[in-house]
Amino acid sequence: MTDVKELRRPERLAPGARVAVVAPSGPVPEERLQAGLGLLRGWGLDPVVAPHVLDRHDTFDYLAGKDADRAADLQNAWCDPSVDAVLCARGGYGAQRMVDLLDWEAMRAAGPKVFVGFSDITALHEAFATRLGLVTLHGPMAAGVDFVKNARAQDHLRATLFAPETVRTIVSGGTALVPGRARGVTLGGCLTLLAAGLGTPHTRPGAAGGLLCLEDVGEETYRLDRCLTQLLRAGWLDGVRGLLLGSWENCDTPDRVRALLADRLGTLGVPVAEDVGFGHCDGALTIPFGVLAELDADAGTLTLDEPALR
Repeated sequence: MTDVKELRRPERLAPGARVAVVAPSGPVPEERLQAGLGLLRGWGLDPVVAPHVLDRHDTFDYLAGKDADRAADLQNAWCDPSVDAVLCARGGYGAQRMVDLLDWEAMRAAGPKVFVGFSDITALHEAFATRLGLVTLHGPMAAGVDFVKNARAQDHLRATLFAPETVRTIVSGGTALVPGRARGVTLGGCLTLLAAGLGTPHTRPGAAGGLLCLEDVGEETYRLDRCLTQLLRAGWLDGVRGLLLGSWENCDTPDRVRALLADRLGTLGVPVAEDVGFGHCDGALTIPFGVLAELDADAGTLTLDEPALR
């Protein structure tokens, strides 16, 4: 199995940059969207909202409109030469339903730009890596509660977008589940989405050579166990260099989740940092995927070889 490769870094943003907001997954609350747009304007950005962001699917109310419309919004925003970044409005569910409808050749021809999201957007992080070869940002979303209300989440994303050299070392405040240091290329996202992506198009065959970031929300312990065991049995974790564990919001008690993570991941023989502070938590940090970095599990730091954006 070939190792995870470094990916191409898009250009950082500058004041006046146009950013498109899209909804590839679940329905978007208008009030939170407006609050997020106000924050982006306060950063000196020019946010534009894709046509179907506030849609609701006629039959399945957990989707932000029809699959084809959600795909068209993302593709059109990406292929618009006036757009410098594409920010997801929120997660939920639905990215897997629309990812195969995107014209990846057209999107590759449009060139690199910044892409931000997390949770259900994990499916798109994998697709952008495999089909476009681009670094993407696992970070707060434009209509997300954390982005709208939490200064740490706002500040870390803003620094990553505008001055990425200032956040080359990401200090998580986390601790070592398994001590040690490791170097590799960052990847990952939501555990359940990574497990659901096994064997599908636009998904990497494994995490060999990578620093794998994992988090999830609202899952019973046996469901987390099932997903981790699926990744292990599929060989997807073979050759992984290290792991960063983020938030497990609304899952079981911290002790129970920690015991499961130690049981399933502690035998891999690689450093594992826990409580790293990304994902579905207050003040979530922005983690770039596709960059070479060093994990120091004991210190709870991730140090990027180069800034996330050029």
